[in-house]
Amino acid sequence: MNSFIGTGVALITPFKEDLSVDVQALENLVENQIENGIDYLVVLGTTAESASLSKEEKQLVINTVVKKNNKRLPLVLGMGGNNTYALCEELKAANLSGFEAILSVSPFYNKPTQEGIYQHFKAVAAASPLPIILYNVPGRTASNILPETINRIARDFSNVIGVKEAAGDMVQAMKLISLVPKDFLVISGDDMLTLPMVLAGGKGVISVIAQGFPVEFSKMVSLGLEGKPAEAYELHYKLQRSIDLIFAEGNPAGIKALLALKQSIQNNLRLPLVKATPALQQQIEDFLKNFS
Repeated sequence: MNSFIGTGVALITPFKEDLSVDVQALENLVENQIENGIDYLVVLGTTAESASLSKEEKQLVINTVVKKNNKRLPLVLGMGGNNTYALCEELKAANLSGFEAILSVSPFYNKPTQEGIYQHFKAVAAASPLPIILYNVPGRTASNILPETINRIARDFSNVIGVKEAAGDMVQAMKLISLVPKDFLVISGDDMLTLPMVLAGGKGVISVIAQGFPVEFSKMVSLGLEGKPAEAYELHYKLQRSIDLIFAEGNPAGIKALLALKQSIQNNLRLPLVKATPALQQQIEDFLKNFS
């Protein structure tokens, strides 16, 4: 699936002051990503605050992105959950026109065993009409999909085409890359580890910071994929501080603060998430002033 090699962006959901979805700002964000070198877009991931969106609002976000994108970039839709049966029913019933793949997070809260995770994705693979990218993010799910389990899933279900690997563990990432089939996409889910993972054999990233710096971050990934580490690391170190800053108080508080300072959105989040503190916003502003 060459569509998902390179830089994907996990889109935020911009909100107005009354916390309704800001459709115009979302359209502008999509256009900005397309114009500045991003390879594909991820809709309704964690960064989109999807857990605090109603069913109707999720559909509004989907409709807005699909229409604005107008088939220019591949689109991935976040559809995951910890109720396997309900997720499978949702997949069977969903209108997925406009999307090329599903990003499906490992079941959270339940803390399944590796066998439970395997059986969950076996059911999801049978139910999904689209290819699936697994999402391993132990910091949010409280369970880690081990490389051996991902390899087993990759080899048993042909419509599971990749994994967004966000365990934050380079040793695990390298083991994963060494185990899975050559055409299976190991995609970084950690902005700071993106370049090392690409140079180790990963296929790119689903990024948060690239939403704020699409030109620079996508260029870094391209250089890594081209086997030009020295040039790629120049960009990595140029962006490194911004990555630390946007995750200092959680996601998407940091990236929303950055985008608001760039006058792309209003800086609003829904509870239980809150805005970045004034101190962090000042640090991000200082970074932007010195960035060139």
